Amino acid sequence: MRRFILLLALIASATILNAQILDLENSQVNGSFQIDGQYYQVDEGIGITESTIGGNVFGINGFGKINYSLGNFNAGLRYEAYLPPMSGFDTRLEGCGIANYFASYDNGTIGITIGDIYDQFGNGFVFRTYEEWSLGFDNSLRGMRAIYRPAQGVTLKAVYGKQRFYWAPYGASESRGIVRGFDGEWDLNQSFSGMSSSKFRATIGGSFVSKYQKNTNNIYYIPENVGAFAGRINLGYGRFAFSTEYAYKINDPSAFNNYIYKEGQAILSSLSYSQKGFGVILQVKRVDNMSFKSDYQGVKNDLDINFIPPINYTHTHSLPAIYSYATQPLGEMAMQLQINYTIPKGTIIGGKYGTKITVDFSQVNDIVRDSIFNDVDGGINGTPGYTSNFFAVSDHIFYRDFNIEIERRLNKKWKLIAQYINLYYDMATIENHPGAPVVKANIGFVDLTYRITNKQSIRLELQHLWDNINKSNTAEASVIDHSDLYKKRGNWAAALVEYSISPKWFVSVADKYNYGNPIVENRDHYYTASVGYIKESTRITLTGGRQSEGMVCVGGVCRVVPASSGISLSIVTSF
Repeated sequence: MRRFILLLALIASATILNAQILDLENSQVNGSFQIDGQYYQVDEGIGITESTIGGNVFGINGFGKINYSLGNFNAGLRYEAYLPPMSGFDTRLEGCGIANYFASYDNGTIGITIGDIYDQFGNGFVFRTYEEWSLGFDNSLRGMRAIYRPAQGVTLKAVYGKQRFYWAPYGASESRGIVRGFDGEWDLNQSFSGMSSSKFRATIGGSFVSKYQKNTNNIYYIPENVGAFAGRINLGYGRFAFSTEYAYKINDPSAFNNYIYKEGQAILSSLSYSQKGFGVILQVKRVDNMSFKSDYQGVKNDLDINFIPPINYTHTHSLPAIYSYATQPLGEMAMQLQINYTIPKGTIIGGKYGTKITVDFSQVNDIVRDSIFNDVDGGINGTPGYTSNFFAVSDHIFYRDFNIEIERRLNKKWKLIAQYINLYYDMATIENHPGAPVVKANIGFVDLTYRITNKQSIRLELQHLWDNINKSNTAEASVIDHSDLYKKRGNWAAALVEYSISPKWFVSVADKYNYGNPIVENRDHYYTASVGYIKESTRITLTGGRQSEGMVCVGGVCRVVPASSGISLSIVTSF
């Protein structure tokens, strides 16, 4: 693999140098750097002891990215350091080195990339590689990508390589599978001149991805080649838009699905309408056994080839974010309806500046599983696991969220954002805590900003969460072996005050208090204080205080963040 990539790099470099004159004045260099560090201290008030810290007083995550471009040529690299990783990040990240590098050439008709590749086919049902720094997630594909555009509106892609697995080498003896994929997309409006200005818009596409991994399992016969394909269509007419994508994966027994020999399926459809001041979107999704990894022994978020897009509302305020939803690749039925409306300015209700209203409802249920087979009796060929009616919806609810948000500028000085959320959260499934009671919560927050001068402002944020846990749960919670299930249960109150001097300074103080926790010892204040300085593209933030235990989710992918106490420093800059 290394010799092959090196040969391609030499050929590409020679082609580029022969195709254009090296002109340093037209070349561009850009990049970014980030360092996140935290000092941990003992805080017995929230259960942080010497043994909890484990001897790691400091945690440091850092990276630097540099990209170079000249005409049709681009190259870049990313250096990473986890010395050691901050609390909540996988310990296998510990180390430092060049984690990512690439070189590419694209003249508009043909594009070639060698090195580490980030790309996505359609919605990502069969292929998506990306990195999310805040989660410590990176499933980049090291190898080669070719793009060919034979005609206007037609794009063909092919990818080949191995995925990143922390700092594991990419040698031939390594157990990860080889990923191979092809994608084609046709934009009809670009291909036909008569449709270029038409109100009707149409794009169709299709993908095929396979992995090859040698079977080393001593119990089951594991298919060494696993293929998945997807087809998609996007249609639009005027203010209406419709899109749908269907994916199918052949039987793919793995540790993640308990080695069942069942096909996987997924579909996502969306219908929307939008005009000035009004928009509505309806999305539905079904997923069944669609975990797709380049190592059949992979668990959690390791080595995912594909991506299951979430369609629920993303909450950014601290209390609703406590119960963020993680997508369930083994099976879920989901829908979301969102309505956005702006009450016109100058009306009685809209006021002088207008009022924005967002209403969102989303719900995720389990799929119906019929004819469940006993995998113990399956022999080396395993069992199909279960059958499932494609259109049946289980009564088992994973997640439900109804919320309404109002945003209004009261006058030149005051701006108000208010939201009410009704939440249903199956902690047992989403967080893998068997026996945990379902969360039924009501959440409200008010975000009020007062502009003192053109450069100075003060923001007040008040939040409250009402949980369904009551006194009858206290006895159970006090004797249960895993009382950590109740760490974040009960009523919460939170407040934040932030003062800003634009464009350079901001300072804030905040506190979260789970005063209604069913276990008295778990009723703690999680206070923080932050100060930040911004100059051009550099931002420095210093924070001290406590962090509550919970989950951090980005795009349906989550990681558990343990409780911690101490001081953290973040430095971000770009050029």
